[in-house]
Amino acid sequence: MLSEKNYNELKDFASNNDMALFGVAKLEGIKNLFHQSLRHIADFLTYGISVGYRLSDVVLETVKDEPTLIYKHHYKTVNWILDQTAERISNIIQGKGKRALAIPASQTVDWELQVGHLPHVIVAREAGLGWIGRSGLLVNPMHGARVRYATILTDLPLISDNPVEGNCGECQKCIEACPAVAITMKSFDKQKCLSKLKQFAAKKGIGQYICGVCVKVCKGKTYLRNE
Repeated sequence: MLSEKNYNELKDFASNNDMALFGVAKLEGIKNLFHQSLRHIADFLTYGISVGYRLSDVVLETVKDEPTLIYKHHYKTVNWILDQTAERISNIIQGKGKRALAIPASQTVDWELQVGHLPHVIVAREAGLGWIGRSGLLVNPMHGARVRYATILTDLPLISDNPVEGNCGECQKCIEACPAVAITMKSFDKQKCLSKLKQFAAKKGIGQYICGVCVKVCKGKTYLRNE
């Protein structure tokens, strides 16, 4: 079947280019979450390919209660790798005579609300790569939140994955670690998080809205079972 062949070809390409995760989502139920500049495109680019790159454990160990310079560099490098991979996948699709649009891993389109073109974690969730944790990050069963994502929108015929069933259970590691006190068992306060990110961005050499603390402590449900 053509859709399965396309899926396997792109998945193999992603894997061969160091992507830890790959999945495909149907966009019909989530395109209302896209930034208004993209909503009309989602009317004809009906699939979202999600690719995830695993962050370095050693780099994350440098993060204690605030981002470090080495984490900032790693964050930017991983975003670059994701963007390059997404563009190359888009080019493969275009070579097949279909349309594709690579969405940057990290690009702010609304600075007041601090949102991008689309929520990569929601596309990844719909592509079966994990569930949304208490921190608002995607939690993959194997890698936890230690993954960054990019998305490719396309009209290439593909099989789609199904969302996985999962939750954080009784784990409270991100709650205990959050320097902004923005996470509870019931909710995530984005404004508290954003306020702390602004403080971090003002630190010498950082200059970006990054933290890394909740990313570091979330190692995945599989890991938690073995602790």
